[in-house]
Amino acid sequence: MCYSAQIWADYRRYVRTFGAHMDIAEFARLYFLQAEGSGAKTPKALDDAFLDPQTDGEREIRQLIEKTRAEQRTKLEQDLFKQRTRFTEAERKLESKVTKAATESRRIATDKIEAALRRIEDINRSESKPRDSRIFPGYYAPVLVMENGEYVLRPMRYQCRIAGTPASFDVKYPGTYNARKNSLGGFWKSCFGQTHGVLLVEVFYENVKKAKMEGTVLESHDKDENVVLEFRPSNRQLMHVACLWSRWTKPGEPDLLSFAAITDDPPPEVEAAGHDRCIIPIKPENIEAWLNPEATSLDAMYAILDDKDRPYYEHKFAA
Repeated sequence: MCYSAQIWADYRRYVRTFGAHMDIAEFARLYFLQAEGSGAKTPKALDDAFLDPQTDGEREIRQLIEKTRAEQRTKLEQDLFKQRTRFTEAERKLESKVTKAATESRRIATDKIEAALRRIEDINRSESKPRDSRIFPGYYAPVLVMENGEYVLRPMRYQCRIAGTPASFDVKYPGTYNARKNSLGGFWKSCFGQTHGVLLVEVFYENVKKAKMEGTVLESHDKDENVVLEFRPSNRQLMHVACLWSRWTKPGEPDLLSFAAITDDPPPEVEAAGHDRCIIPIKPENIEAWLNPEATSLDAMYAILDDKDRPYYEHKFAA
């Protein structure tokens, strides 16, 4: 399962490449809910794209982002003060007597101070880094869809909650950020052939068992140790990942746009690295047909998935 990916997060790249129309109202709604404390997570690169606004809508979004960041800084600075106080108190106790409790309190405070400083630095940082474009389940990402014959870009959460299900669907099915190809006609039948999207991915990451990756016995590793691997096409080509999406609605609650990346059995090099699934990058010439599924048959949609791009995936330990 693709638990994380480094994506095209800057909406302007989609506009330039596909001539896509940005659904500014959906982006504004997302950032308004985030500023109101919804807990919506967005990659830094997606936020930073709005820091040079060109329209009134983009200026409104920038104000919302700055409001959220100011509140995050305040909260982090308050926690920083709290943990520094905790560290000082632990140090004072250790000067008189070394105890397990004081030692542990100092360690926890140290870890939390370092984490808070890193987060504050990230919020204030203006230079971009590759990790700024990385998403995890629960994060929002720009997804390319088609509406009335035009490419449209909308922000959606990377974990699909299918329309008509209760909100508890997220907890009951936590793995719905991926959709297995062999379940498209079952679990995903309300989306497959109806609401298709494309996510542009440069790198994807997988959790694998270290024993499986090394081809060694499990007993030689502590507690079935996990490692995170980074997979990237050897030719550095962009992956146009096939997705399903849904708009969830409920009276009295904000609409939720969310999506899942479709996965299939892995190519040999991914399987040899220890993972049993892989996202499906479709060929660029099939994007328009994929995003317009109602114009053709489900068999044609399966054919697009079968006729996928097939780069060779290099892998290494994730940084």
